[in-house]
Amino acid sequence: MRLPITKILLPILLLAALLLPLGARPYLLSLAIEVMAFAIFAMSLDLLLGYTGLPSFGHAAFFGLGAYTAAYLSSNHPLALGLTANLLLLLPVVVLVTAVTALLIGFFALRASGVYFLMITLAFAQMLFSVAIRWTAVTGGSDGLPGIPAPHITLGPLQWLINTREAYYFLALALFLLAYWLLRRLVNSPFGWTLRGIRENEARMQALGYATFRYKMAVFVIAGVFAGLGGMLLALYFRHASPENLYWTISGQVMVMVIIGGVGTLTGPVLGALLVRLFPQIASSYLDRWETVEGLIFILFVLFAPRGILSLWQKVVSGVPVSSVKWTPDAPTHDT
Repeated sequence: MRLPITKILLPILLLAALLLPLGARPYLLSLAIEVMAFAIFAMSLDLLLGYTGLPSFGHAAFFGLGAYTAAYLSSNHPLALGLTANLLLLLPVVVLVTAVTALLIGFFALRASGVYFLMITLAFAQMLFSVAIRWTAVTGGSDGLPGIPAPHITLGPLQWLINTREAYYFLALALFLLAYWLLRRLVNSPFGWTLRGIRENEARMQALGYATFRYKMAVFVIAGVFAGLGGMLLALYFRHASPENLYWTISGQVMVMVIIGGVGTLTGPVLGALLVRLFPQIASSYLDRWETVEGLIFILFVLFAPRGILSLWQKVVSGVPVSSVKWTPDAPTHDT
């Protein structure tokens, strides 16, 4: 009997997440916040890679842009609009900035496909990285923007200052769950099924009358917005926005998360983010050459579980060898 992962594993993870602050060490809470930020980032990339078939290698552009936008507008700079880290004002501005940037980049990048699309997105991300390094007056150069004030939620006389690790953890958890719910509704909507059709055969979708360029543009913007949300979450917690968040290695890292977890699902990127961010922290305490072990694990996944962690789950619950699992990204027995 095959058990949907959303009915067993996700409730367990949710319960563990709610109970984690009760007895967890501060370091573990910090790591959990980082994992949730990257999980949102990974799910946004999977909208492009897994559901639409767009292999973007410059997705870090929106992750870093969200971080810098939040950092800059939270500062005391005269042009920072006086938002001072009020999330009710800061979040819409981050969404707007990342959406407009994604619209501009997508207008050019989506005219290409395959490896050419991949290279164009990489080029745009590297351009933004170069701007972040050189535009010192705004971005802080290679040092980034440190000293971001603690975020708060202010509505009239009511204010919630998020200045403790536990408070920020629950904020991150709420944003992560909201992002997961919204993306789940999206991919299970007619819009999401149209994206799957574009992934499988774009020419046929065009012949059926679908304006595929508009659909790809829409999902590119949506993915950019959610990536910016992950970047904002990470920057506000660490009180620092770094140009490294725009670098191509971050795009590569999040692509590994998606592939290791399971392409074309939402649960897969979350599990991939959990593994990729947790393993170095744990292994480095016990192994001198943990990078070698990490590389070997990734190679083993590619060779023996190319469909990711979710294919291993299917093997456990059904007893079917991983190599013979007939799995597609939108299979109804998994989370889509």
